[in-house]
Amino acid sequence: MFNLFENQRTSDQPDRPSRKKPIFPVGKALREYLIKYGREVDLPASYNDLLQFNYTTPIKDKHGNDTAWEKASYDMHLWEHLKDVVVKNYAYLKTKGDLSFINHLDVAGIDFCFFGNSQPIRIRIINKYNDNYDHYYIKKADASRIYGLELDHLLSPNRITYFTNNETLIEEHIPGIPGDIFIKDYLNHPSTNQIRFAKEFVKFNERCFTHLLGDMRSYNFVINITPDILDFQYRIRPIDFDQQSYEGRKNLYLPQFFKENKPFVDSVAKHLNKESIEQYQAEERTQMAFRLSSAKYRVKELLDIMSGDAISKEEKITQLKEELAELFQQPRFLLATTMGQIVKMQLKHTLAKSLALIPKTNIRVAD
Repeated sequence: MFNLFENQRTSDQPDRPSRKKPIFPVGKALREYLIKYGREVDLPASYNDLLQFNYTTPIKDKHGNDTAWEKASYDMHLWEHLKDVVVKNYAYLKTKGDLSFINHLDVAGIDFCFFGNSQPIRIRIINKYNDNYDHYYIKKADASRIYGLELDHLLSPNRITYFTNNETLIEEHIPGIPGDIFIKDYLNHPSTNQIRFAKEFVKFNERCFTHLLGDMRSYNFVINITPDILDFQYRIRPIDFDQQSYEGRKNLYLPQFFKENKPFVDSVAKHLNKESIEQYQAEERTQMAFRLSSAKYRVKELLDIMSGDAISKEEKITQLKEELAELFQQPRFLLATTMGQIVKMQLKHTLAKSLALIPKTNIRVAD
């Protein structure tokens, strides 16, 4: 889908993701799926428990600039209780509830983010013996976000640890350099291999569009840099899954169209030709087909549940299916009545050629 001409022609398009996406509740079928695959656990601390702060103070970055986060302050009695239960939450993320390792752990801070749809809470866990620290996040359990987490876990090269408990969702911290910081401090640095990074951006663009993960502006994903034999390899990982299959405009599922990502697109235009772009797209689709093949029953089960779930608005479903039907010249998209059905059709259409090359997959991702 990476088309440089199309990207340049629509670079001034005014469409933006919805400023306020509703939280969609976790239905019975999705809850049963989460229980079956070990994602639903009995967490000691809920999202609402941590909303009982007295006040918050702004947090600045190391350069003194404001961030989206504010430090939460609680009364002392509640704070002592919260420190105990959020450490136990952390034990679920790291050791599936084994509490034998938590005595040397403490809570260095609880931060609240007023920005965005999910208004996440960030927990900073510190090792009392060596001051090593880690983070994790507590959020409202949003069905569309859970579908995004699962699809990325199953179909991308990444693995994600998260758990739910009723209306609460906890997620591990995904380390990496935020995309906007990478643009400012790394993209044009002499040590950055821009050809390899351009290749990764094309692949990331393909992954997002294939399972319809939206709103991948530069601050909603991170970049991992891995030393290789002679140079570096790059991996882009999404960190915000709120816009899984919600929006109606197809371009909002293509990172190449966001103005915040223009420096990445310029790098692709500078370093890759049409043939290379098509090669990297084919490589990514092939890898997604292999992942789909290895997890075919679980993916089908998830998509079947998703197809019966309400995770968007009627007008957005209509717009997206019409745009995809026109893009691919596939009237079949017009038969979809839910976002889950559109994702099924999108996966089947996008990965059809790659799946055909994998023997004996016997995969059905759409009815």
